[in-house]
Amino acid sequence: MKTLAAVVAAVFAFGSVTASAVDTLLIAPRIHTMNPEQPTATAMAWNGDGVLLAVGEAAALKARFRKARVVTARGATVVPGLIDAHGHIMGLGFSLLQADLTGTTSKADVLARLKTFEKTLPADAWLIGRGWDQNDWPDATFPTAADLDSAFPKRPVWLERIDGHAGWANTAAMKRAKRDFSGDWQPEGGRIERGDDGAAAGVFVDGATALIDAVVPPPSEALRAQALSRALAAAHAVGLTGIHDMGVSRADLALYRRFADEGRLPLRITAYADGDRDALADLCANGLYRHAGGRLQMRGVKLYADGALGSRGAALLADYSDAPGQRGLLVTEPKAIERAAQKARDCDVQVAAHAIGDRGNQIVLDRYEYLFAADAKAARPDRRWRIEHAQVIALSDIPRFAALGVIASMQPTHATSDMPWAETRVGPERIKGAYAWQRLLGSGARLALGSDFPVESVDPRLGLYAAVTRQDAAGQPVAGWYPDQRLSALEALRGFTSDAAFAGFADADVGMLKPGMKADFVVLEADPLTVAPATLRTLGIRSTWVDGQKAAAKP
Repeated sequence: MKTLAAVVAAVFAFGSVTASAVDTLLIAPRIHTMNPEQPTATAMAWNGDGVLLAVGEAAALKARFRKARVVTARGATVVPGLIDAHGHIMGLGFSLLQADLTGTTSKADVLARLKTFEKTLPADAWLIGRGWDQNDWPDATFPTAADLDSAFPKRPVWLERIDGHAGWANTAAMKRAKRDFSGDWQPEGGRIERGDDGAAAGVFVDGATALIDAVVPPPSEALRAQALSRALAAAHAVGLTGIHDMGVSRADLALYRRFADEGRLPLRITAYADGDRDALADLCANGLYRHAGGRLQMRGVKLYADGALGSRGAALLADYSDAPGQRGLLVTEPKAIERAAQKARDCDVQVAAHAIGDRGNQIVLDRYEYLFAADAKAARPDRRWRIEHAQVIALSDIPRFAALGVIASMQPTHATSDMPWAETRVGPERIKGAYAWQRLLGSGARLALGSDFPVESVDPRLGLYAAVTRQDAAGQPVAGWYPDQRLSALEALRGFTSDAAFAGFADADVGMLKPGMKADFVVLEADPLTVAPATLRTLGIRSTWVDGQKAAAKP
């Protein structure tokens, strides 16, 4: 598989092909349409607006579209454009401009990468990075400011954990905050890690990260635009034609709109407002947003219930199995979740709530159930409210997803990243409701799949592989981790196409290949439904098409 940098370079080298005013006919040995009424085809035609006119057999369509421009995908398989149902576009962009700590194996490894990256910085700049995970180190305890101070005594250092739910600061960064972090107080929805003497140790969890974020110099508009460009290119290059971007501010949406106005969005963004803030207020005041170009919309809001499992911030109903007395954090109190969700409901805004622990999931389900029952507009059953991650669920709560019509928006690579330590966190009984894809499907729930990039890789092929195998890159464990929860290749592909489109209210346009829908698709070297599962990680991408226009061509 090409490196991300090589694939992104291919995007810029080849650019996009401008759609002609005439019809185009694509012929391929296999087209998986994801349309249950016509699962397979060998040809499809679309017009100059990128709208599919016909999907069927090659001989019939060649006779019907005699004057069409013909594209022949010899030996290839075509699938609908892949949609990541949960990502963070600006987070990905900035991660590509910061020190990359993903995959570091020790504190010494972190310091070595930081020293290399520091050489690119001006003397007065903060050193910002992302991607560390203490669970991957020989000593799996949280690091401290002292671990950074010897190498960086004067330059402020602020490093975001891989899951985005904790940060690691050196003393210089903490001093910039100009407040006393010692004692036994804690910020709302967060935790300051402290030593035995009560002094801040250097790690800030969930809501506590805002204490350092507040003093980090904000990026310029030019840097924000550069981050967006990098993120879009990286995502489109690996076969993504759509992204559900979780937690988009008013300023972020304005930047996206500028790119859309300038024709610089290579894929579709379904943006979710960043909680009960300005962007949600705009939706309530002005109505659901859709750009005239069709590649940008905002009609939902992202809320938070709890933190993350890796930093023990996920809210659990009972103590962590490896940390007696700890049950995680509620980033938002239940009543506040209810108020924000009620506001969204009354404005016809879709709600997507982050919930990882079994308590977090139960609180969100309880709030949803209450608000649905109290809905004065009872004639609108098609809410499509979501729970993002749905990572650890009490077994008794699993049937509630289907009963309430709640979509489980899940990320397959979270399971394979977390499997070395997840059961240690929650124990042998609670793990049965964790990453429980088949239990949710079997109960009648719908799964929308994504990656949570940049927490995980933006590459959806890794998600398909993880969903089908529940194995790491080395193929371990041999039978897969809790293999009864594996998805079939078709179920996994559906989660990244038609079900993801449904979750974003885009299923009238994308997610399937059938007449009247958009010509968004990916041309693959092999058939993802029949290849050996181990090869899904490196499945070749020939090209990615949006609105019938090609980009990310194979060199």
